[in-house]
Amino acid sequence: MVLEQNLSLVNKVNRLLNWGHWFTFFNILLALVITAAYWWAEPLPQSITGWFYLLTNWLGHTAFLCFLFFILTIFPVTLIFPYQRHVRGIAAALATVGLVALIFDAYVYQALGYHVGSASSEQTIDLLRQQVVTNLRNFILITTVVSALLLAIELVLSNFCWKKVPRLQASGVGQPALYLFLGCFVASHTLHIWADAQLDLDVMKQDNVLPFTYPATANTFLAKYNVLDLSRLKESKAEQLQRPSNWREPEALQCISQQSEAVTVLILPSLSAADIELLEQKKFKAHQQHFAPVDTQSALLNLLYGSMQLNKDMVAALQQAPAWMEQLPAGQLSISASDAEFQKLLPWLSLSENAAAPVKVKFSRDLSAELAVSSTDNLLVLTMSAAESQFDLAPAQLYSSWPALNRALSNTVTQHLDLIPTLLAQIGCHSNWPGDNWFKPSTYPKLNLLPHQMVSFKKDKMILVRDDGSYGVWSAGTLVPLNEKLDIPQLTDALKRVQQQ
Repeated sequence: MVLEQNLSLVNKVNRLLNWGHWFTFFNILLALVITAAYWWAEPLPQSITGWFYLLTNWLGHTAFLCFLFFILTIFPVTLIFPYQRHVRGIAAALATVGLVALIFDAYVYQALGYHVGSASSEQTIDLLRQQVVTNLRNFILITTVVSALLLAIELVLSNFCWKKVPRLQASGVGQPALYLFLGCFVASHTLHIWADAQLDLDVMKQDNVLPFTYPATANTFLAKYNVLDLSRLKESKAEQLQRPSNWREPEALQCISQQSEAVTVLILPSLSAADIELLEQKKFKAHQQHFAPVDTQSALLNLLYGSMQLNKDMVAALQQAPAWMEQLPAGQLSISASDAEFQKLLPWLSLSENAAAPVKVKFSRDLSAELAVSSTDNLLVLTMSAAESQFDLAPAQLYSSWPALNRALSNTVTQHLDLIPTLLAQIGCHSNWPGDNWFKPSTYPKLNLLPHQMVSFKKDKMILVRDDGSYGVWSAGTLVPLNEKLDIPQLTDALKRVQQQ
């Protein structure tokens, strides 16, 4: 009798395990659909090697995540609680929770550029809070519908796999699928070791796209056996990236005739509490992730010249009007100052404004007076430079009453370098500036070079490389340090903005 009971229990557990394997297989297929969203957030590979790595890493790593989830959750339940109806329901609920977590992580990665984790918890909570505050009804509706739909799918899959275990085992699909996923997992790691040794950036830039991706590399393998000092390797790479030699100079403006939308930009040395209160009363939108140099001369080079500090005499550079102004169609853009004090920094500034110009930039100290006489609905108000900070490039104040721009800059990192390209685009002109047109941003990460630091932005991730080779990875929104390694591919892509192709 005891033997029969033991055999019955063994058969139950065996069938539950067979069911669990097929249940995991179908969840891998579901997870592949979700993890495809991670690749949409990144530029696609440019080489056959990069595409092969993407495909093998996507299949192998997604299958590994699902199998690991099965081992850690569903497998113990089948051993401890071997009652098929209960196990099938519990497994469906656990799988739903896992897929919802994967969808949330993909959303965070799309928005911020990194995964959910302890180092990014504050940024993740802030992103979630923004969604709850601005779209509470839609957030609840979407979350409820997606969770209910996934739970229904999981219950159907769970029931289907239980009833069709013999047929599924006889189908001959299981073993080839196992070889495919296992082969892709091994192939992707092997290819990454080769790519790391060869510095193949098309492969290396995919390092952390998928969650929990920590592929073995040639560098880490050598470091394990004390052949290579990783800290010195990081310093060496940082020094190589610090000051590239092949700069691409901005080309002549290319302008086409178009109807210009009236825009006024007011630049103030600082904004007082009364100024901020006035802007809030007039429904201006504050852009929290706008960056500018702390040094005033560097900030002006960014702001008006579309230029970065390249070991030139900044004082001498500011004595002459930007070269692009001579190439503008007549009467399209006006840059002026409200008083002669600004001419000490920029002697070429005019004290008279061209009222007929559709795009106007004005340096002023009296915000209320400027707002009272402004005749355009599209207004930008920003500070000349950032306040004192631990960084050379720090958050600066930017407010806008420009509906189209407010939509374009939602949760976007901006900087002073972007102002001139954006204004030129309004009058039909463009050039290969290192900054972005806010309405048509570049796919490359943002870059700024300062006297002692190089800064790159990719969504919310900010990488800072100093002259001594040290570096840090921070959240641009909260300035909280992130526990991440130096992202060489991001810096390399950022430098493509200013390097010769």
